[in-house]
Amino acid sequence: MFRKLKWFTPFSHRNWSIKRLPNANNHFPNPKSPASPLSSASTPTAVIDVTIDTLYEIAIYIHRFHNLDLFQQGWYQIKISLRWEDSEVMGIPARVVQFEAPEPGPEGTSGVWRIDDTENSFWTQPFWIRYARQDVYLSVMIAFNLADSRHEGPSTSAVILKFELMYAPRLENGLELLSSLGACPAAVHEFRIPPKALLGLHSYCPVHFDALHTVLVDVTVHISLLKASSSTASLKSDFKTQEAWGQLASVGRKQVMFVKALITAYEILLGDLQRISEAIDHAIDLTDCTFKLDDTKLFGCVDCTVLGQLSGMQQNGVEKAEGKTDLNDELSDSISWGDLLNAFQILGNQILSLWNTFLMFHREFNLIKRVGKGWSVVDNSSLNTRANRAKVMEFLCDTWANDRKAEWSIWMMYSKAEVPSHLLSTGLDESSYRAFRAKALSMQKYSVSEDPAQSAAMRAELHRRSIAQMRINNQSIQDMHIFGDPLHIPIVMVERCTSAPLCTTSGNLYFSQLDQRDKHGFLVRPSIKAVEKSIGASSQPAGHVLKIVVFVHGFQGHHLDLRLVRNQWLLIDPKIEFLMSEVNEDKTDGDFREMGLRLAEEVISFLKKKMDKVSRSGNLRDIKLSFVGHSIGNVIIRSALTESKMEPYLRFLYTYVSISGPHLGYLYSSNSLFNSGLWLLKKLRGTQCIHQLTFSDDPDLQNTFFYNLCKHRTLEFFKNILLLSSPQDGYVPYHSARIEMAQASLWDNSKKRAIFLEMLNDCLEQMYAPSSEHRVFMRFDINFDTSSQGRNLNTLIGRAAHIEFLESDIFAKFIMWSFPELFR
Repeated sequence: MFRKLKWFTPFSHRNWSIKRLPNANNHFPNPKSPASPLSSASTPTAVIDVTIDTLYEIAIYIHRFHNLDLFQQGWYQIKISLRWEDSEVMGIPARVVQFEAPEPGPEGTSGVWRIDDTENSFWTQPFWIRYARQDVYLSVMIAFNLADSRHEGPSTSAVILKFELMYAPRLENGLELLSSLGACPAAVHEFRIPPKALLGLHSYCPVHFDALHTVLVDVTVHISLLKASSSTASLKSDFKTQEAWGQLASVGRKQVMFVKALITAYEILLGDLQRISEAIDHAIDLTDCTFKLDDTKLFGCVDCTVLGQLSGMQQNGVEKAEGKTDLNDELSDSISWGDLLNAFQILGNQILSLWNTFLMFHREFNLIKRVGKGWSVVDNSSLNTRANRAKVMEFLCDTWANDRKAEWSIWMMYSKAEVPSHLLSTGLDESSYRAFRAKALSMQKYSVSEDPAQSAAMRAELHRRSIAQMRINNQSIQDMHIFGDPLHIPIVMVERCTSAPLCTTSGNLYFSQLDQRDKHGFLVRPSIKAVEKSIGASSQPAGHVLKIVVFVHGFQGHHLDLRLVRNQWLLIDPKIEFLMSEVNEDKTDGDFREMGLRLAEEVISFLKKKMDKVSRSGNLRDIKLSFVGHSIGNVIIRSALTESKMEPYLRFLYTYVSISGPHLGYLYSSNSLFNSGLWLLKKLRGTQCIHQLTFSDDPDLQNTFFYNLCKHRTLEFFKNILLLSSPQDGYVPYHSARIEMAQASLWDNSKKRAIFLEMLNDCLEQMYAPSSEHRVFMRFDINFDTSSQGRNLNTLIGRAAHIEFLESDIFAKFIMWSFPELFR
């Protein structure tokens, strides 16, 4: 059932045969011409090979299997197959190349790759996964031949590329391992190759499988349309009727369209090969497999400007179909069938030669070096093959990442927001507040909804409906986790915040003394220069940059709650060191100050350990310390940053990602059901952090935890601040997660309103403080599709969206790959 293949040419050339009437130009007659045989009494016949079987070859390079987050040790294997989207016709494995021998043994591979003739599928070698972030270099290429006999000319159907992850526990018996691996896939990931991409595609294609089997399989996919065979279809016509000529003319149009498709495939293949070779600084001699599009050999003695017309028929064909002159009618007057078939032969041979050069380039690039103007094969030991391969991979990965920004913009909406100037002005007098309130009242008349969260949800829903009207038919591989059901993908509204020149209320954005605390127990912050002097900042420019990301869970959470966000960050920057905070696990009922102290001690211990490790191997040039928090984990982070122990490390703060964090507490919370639950927690369990969240920890609001937390500079040292919120999240007030004005405060004349505006002003001042020359402050509004969940208690109280931040990673993928510079 299984077979092993060697490198070989997938098919042999088949020549077109034609028997046609002799005439002066060796043409088929034009029915519009007076001299056409249609007007004579003779009854000519013709026998023509007219049926074209389109053939595509899809080469899949499997470079590396990287274990990001598999939960189980054991044997794993990847199964690959492809088929037409609208039929069960499978691609046939045609050739296999093993670039280098995989590492054997319990931590490498076992056995060999194989092909299943029954399913027309390819199986990699089984490999043993033992620990996290383990690499297995498979270094194998499998090429599938995929024919389309249903259509004459280029296919209009897409292709489904399927990857299956097979799993088996460790067994001593090899036969048991083989049968166990083939039982059932542990995870499946499918990609769709659109019809446009079948003409030519050379793309990086990362395979991640699913949230329970988070891995990275580095795959590159290369596709080309090759010259296909022709089958004989006899057409005997007396040419006495216009209908008979119409049948023959329709056959000619399909053949012309196929020649045009071959030209497109040739140009794509040649252009991509040249771009890749230039990007890695290795020129390739393509003299033997390239020609100019105006070469007279293509159409014999015919005026070769027609070939230029053929090259531009993709756009022209639309206009012709609307009633304008058909270009094929013009071709029937200038190109004979023999010339057309000759062009088919020449293009097919050129594409086949170029395609084999392309595949050999990937195959041999790891084994060759440049000698003068030519190439010389060298021994593997004298060349770092993986370093060379990384050049090609880096180019394709960068191209893929740039393309994703445009592709995923379908689900993203962009806007700019200017912070109200009165919030950053000196003092918050009553006159400015009244003017702002009057403006808000006048705008309310034209507002669709009084609730900003409802307005945001409505805008996202309107955008989701517009996606339903789109025809997504690009020329890149489509991830079916996203494109399988585009309407169920989260909508991300991106708001880049800007402000006018900043005037502060305090006049000094930094605190003056080291290790000094106020009466509420918060640290009084020193200046940056004082911090640098205390730690002894190094001026050495060279050395290693230590990048650390700390992930902090929320109320009654688990240290692995943010593992999906962590995995996406690792894909952006594999060199980060991450800490999944565990110190407050099962301890989130207490005081935020105590939780912050424990987190600070945990972070410092982790930092010192990593710093010592880097120092032993070389100079430590810089540190980038980032934080990611979910729910009240953000409050714990800000509380930890007030600790005196964190002082020496504050200047290293880099990116802060707040996922639904209640930065302004629960003042003006509009979720009555959730507020009732908080009241019960306070009454029945006396949870201290709930008292602090609801400002009931002190009768005087100016002595409460949150009021004083906002007074202290916990945000201004970050270079990038990203606030993620969701209008569907009822667990955290919408305005509190976004650090913006609560609309309910506009109608409040009590002291609570003044306290809230002062807290808001203090937070915004920190994010617009001049302590960083280039600070990025952005808000991201995530609208999840909850239609499949129905109306239940989770959706009513807003818990579903709050937990969706932890159970979905698509929103994180969109944000991180759209703004990768913030996470590197």
